[in-house]
Amino acid sequence: MDGEVRGGRGAGDVIVLGGGVIGLSTALVLAEQGRRVRVWTRDPARATTSAVAGALWWPYRIEPEAPVGAWSLTSLRVYEQLALRPPETGVRMVPGVHAGVELGGLGPWARRLTDLRQLPAGETPGGYGSALWARLPLIDMPVHLDWLRTRLETAGAVVESREVRSLDEAAAEAPVVVNCAGLGARDLVPDPDVTPVRGQLVLVENPGIDSWFTAADDVSHLTTYFFPQPGRLILGGTAEPGERSLEPDPATAAAIVGRCAEIRPEIAGAQIIGHRVGLRPVRSKGVRLEVDPGTSATRLIHNYGHGGAGVTVAWGCAYASAALAS
Repeated sequence: MDGEVRGGRGAGDVIVLGGGVIGLSTALVLAEQGRRVRVWTRDPARATTSAVAGALWWPYRIEPEAPVGAWSLTSLRVYEQLALRPPETGVRMVPGVHAGVELGGLGPWARRLTDLRQLPAGETPGGYGSALWARLPLIDMPVHLDWLRTRLETAGAVVESREVRSLDEAAAEAPVVVNCAGLGARDLVPDPDVTPVRGQLVLVENPGIDSWFTAADDVSHLTTYFFPQPGRLILGGTAEPGERSLEPDPATAAAIVGRCAEIRPEIAGAQIIGHRVGLRPVRSKGVRLEVDPGTSATRLIHNYGHGGAGVTVAWGCAYASAALAS
């Protein structure tokens, strides 16, 4: 396939707005279906919110429940295959514990997971009343985003550094536009239901931990988790609605380390090697994945509002978007 588009509105042309995991996954599915794809992105992939993510597969605080379950399972099957080549794709299948979660409280999607079981009370870490053990995809996002970009280019797609100020800009150049702008959709659409939810992480040298742990506080913005990634252990975290600061807060970082050390004491002495802050693109009405009813000449597809679960639903939403583009 010719990877260069020289203007015009060919019948197979698609412009994807956004260079995070949602945009790149969607663009890749379209390109490998034979479409001529251009990705317009303001930031390189490693400078997007996606690059900051932990990133564990799990349908976390994302609606609507029914399609999210299907999207998540589609993504899970893709990640299981990508995990056969972890150095290349950044995807590994890693065991761990979800604390404070009951198997019966999960959606129908959970019955499709073979490596998922309720822990007996005596095996629950950190004094939590309930917990699940699971083996799930854990994605090293910088590596995975690089892999997506390389595979995109192999498929003939073009990634362009371009800040879009209006959907009309893209509509003027392609018959199909897929809006994967994340938080940018708030102003681009515009959609006031999209708001930032700030997440802060701490990166430390791994003291020998080879499994992940998560526990969310449903009544506050605090979460506790650690994810072993190659060369580091990622500690979290926060979920602060409406906060936009990208500067790491020292007190918040210290509290994160402290909470994680309550689960694994060796974390307390781990050398800190970095801090990360990202703004999750949460939409109060849930994910928007649909054809915009207000467009005609250009088919405009919205695929945004995934919050902190973009990695979890990326491939499912990509295939759903490609189906709408047909």
